[in-house]
Amino acid sequence: MLRSSTLAFLKNLEKNNDKSWFDANRSGYEFAKSDYEAFINALLDSLSQSDDSIASLTAKSCMFRINRDVRFSKNKQPYKNNFGASMNKGGKKSLLAGYYFHLEPGASFVGGGLWMPLGPELAKVRQEIDYCFDEFKKIVSNPAFRKHFGTMYDGADATLKRLPKGYEAGNPAEEFLKLKSFIAMKPLTDEDVLSPGLLKASVQALQALQPILHFINRALAD
Repeated sequence: MLRSSTLAFLKNLEKNNDKSWFDANRSGYEFAKSDYEAFINALLDSLSQSDDSIASLTAKSCMFRINRDVRFSKNKQPYKNNFGASMNKGGKKSLLAGYYFHLEPGASFVGGGLWMPLGPELAKVRQEIDYCFDEFKKIVSNPAFRKHFGTMYDGADATLKRLPKGYEAGNPAEEFLKLKSFIAMKPLTDEDVLSPGLLKASVQALQALQPILHFINRALAD
């Protein structure tokens, strides 16, 4: 469970996204950050019981800075209006697939996977899906996975319009071979985020994601 004041801070930040307001409300930011950090640590403690690859992680090694990199963006707002943490072996800078918890008023979600891998890594995952599609299909068809995530994310920003070179139309894995990212997400309402059952529900969802993470990371290790 996260505190309502943490969501309230992020809502206010969205409306007042400038340095002067942020500096005047830094104590509120520090409290919100601490609240989120405590939740991520609790999530890591629970998840590491079924995935020892993240046992050495702490929230600090997983959480992203709230400052935005505006150098190459048209949006010059200095701060994100969310907290995010990427929980995978090696921490947030790792190139491996991992878990993710996103806190944003009205747009929170729990999930994970591999976001926009570089060409060589992307090719490895596609090849693994092609070679081991029966195994992959069982993973994404598993009732627990479908209950929490439905299917892999296939938004326009993460999907090719045509099959990549080297694969022919009619391939049984066609819909997955078109993916540029391999992620799954479960939306969370503000009520979900403030619920006493948030930790348990998040752990259950991320445990259902573990087989797909292991599949992807196996491909990357080959």
